[in-house]
Amino acid sequence: MSPPPPEVVAKNRFSWFLIWQTSTSTTIYFFTILFLLSFSATPKFSPSQLIFSLLKFLTFAFSNLLFSSSLSFLSSPKPLPSASPLQLAAGLVRFAFVSSPVDPEFRRVALVSARFVVFVVVAGVSGVLSVVCFCGFDGVEVIERLRFRGFVFGVLYGLYFVYKKSWVLEFPIIQRPLFYSFKMGLPLAIKRALKLSIVAYLCSAALLVFLPDQFKSVGTMGQFITAQIILYIGSFSVFLCWELSHHLHQVLHTKRYLFAPPKGSAAAETNPTEPLLAALEESIPDSLPQYLAYLDLCMVCENNVDAWHRAAFFEETGETYKKVVAACLRPLEQLTSNLSEVLEGCYVGKAHQLSNQLQSPTDSQLDSKHYESLNNFQKYAWCAKAVAFLTERSHEEDRFGVAQLTGSNAAVLSTLISSLLAIEVFMGKKTSLQPQHLMGPVTIKWNTPSTGRRDVATAKKRDGPLHAKTCAMADVLRNSIYSIVSAFHDEMLTSTKAGLLEKDWVTKSKPLFGTYELLGQKLRHFLDFRAS
Repeated sequence: MSPPPPEVVAKNRFSWFLIWQTSTSTTIYFFTILFLLSFSATPKFSPSQLIFSLLKFLTFAFSNLLFSSSLSFLSSPKPLPSASPLQLAAGLVRFAFVSSPVDPEFRRVALVSARFVVFVVVAGVSGVLSVVCFCGFDGVEVIERLRFRGFVFGVLYGLYFVYKKSWVLEFPIIQRPLFYSFKMGLPLAIKRALKLSIVAYLCSAALLVFLPDQFKSVGTMGQFITAQIILYIGSFSVFLCWELSHHLHQVLHTKRYLFAPPKGSAAAETNPTEPLLAALEESIPDSLPQYLAYLDLCMVCENNVDAWHRAAFFEETGETYKKVVAACLRPLEQLTSNLSEVLEGCYVGKAHQLSNQLQSPTDSQLDSKHYESLNNFQKYAWCAKAVAFLTERSHEEDRFGVAQLTGSNAAVLSTLISSLLAIEVFMGKKTSLQPQHLMGPVTIKWNTPSTGRRDVATAKKRDGPLHAKTCAMADVLRNSIYSIVSAFHDEMLTSTKAGLLEKDWVTKSKPLFGTYELLGQKLRHFLDFRAS
């Protein structure tokens, strides 16, 4: 029995998410209703009242289904760029009054912004329905007063959700059982729901000042206090349902999926890597199935529990190994190409400076799409670690020598070093290639920034939001290169003594960033454990 297609995996996880969030929200609903009935002066249990209660429960279930569907519609494995309100207005004016084709980039960011708007509106509608179902059991007049505050609750939560980028799926470093992962997130969900309910309650109360008098008629002081207690408890329950739905969505959609047939089956004996390669190559780029495939590949290469699956990568023909390596190197090559374009654009007419002095560009010269490429940190990290672990494992597990015979080892090291050079220059690190007649043995010298006043643009970039991800990506690349160098240290030393280090471990083709000599000297730094 082979695993289902990647698209079916995503649909199944969405179905399980709907089932589990319905169970949790239903539990919260009944406990809250039973507690709030104690505040009711004369609870009624007539047949009409029971029918009305059933109708409210179905409405509440529909509102949660609406919220959960919009949450899944908005979620993404990586941050997506969006247009600001000013950019949207300018684009709409240009489209209305200027007969020019719509820029594809503007269309893309406008669609993302539209998804944000839809989610906020849906959250507002869900807030109206949920608050009314929780707190509106005393008649139609109470429901009329609750509609506005419920909409404010939903809109505020939607804006907070979008602003904090909670819609981005965060894959945990350590994969735990589903129930344990859900249990670990419960205290944080309760704490956040408590804070959000307090803020939303105060904001909605302040906005009531600007509404007509019929929305503020509350009766006696005792009725007013009771109504406010019921409203706050109901709003807390609504926010708790939303927070638990978000937590369940994260847990269920970021759980590792094993793209392999069951161990011992006929498919596992014949071609166990076919489902994984299909998910890597045929899935929509940057979709959830592709992310799950890269996560599975990284864990197969890193851990010993799936050694039988990893052993299939080293089959005799070497075709499987080449496909796996190519799937890992492709995103890293794309990242390097994107950074190389903007870095080379800073030196038009100064191409000879690339081998002598690599300098970081200013923020004004960097295009937004190159910042966007760094947002896909999770996939780049998985690719770098997976291909490094696989190359390291090949030293002991590659019985047929396919890693060396196919030239994959040199391609892996060249791509990792080239990506690291691009990342370091993008961060503002300056490198200079010293000529042999001045330095003796050809070495690479890394210049530290001056201790004096830093360049304003460089300082701004180092304090920017992407600096942490850039540093993390550089650390991942360094660790990946060091793991390969450590595994093949004796072989590399032998090649160095014979003068064949670059020939054996660096590809002859022009690298995506830097030069052949620069990559060779950087590799020597790693071999001497002096790269940092």
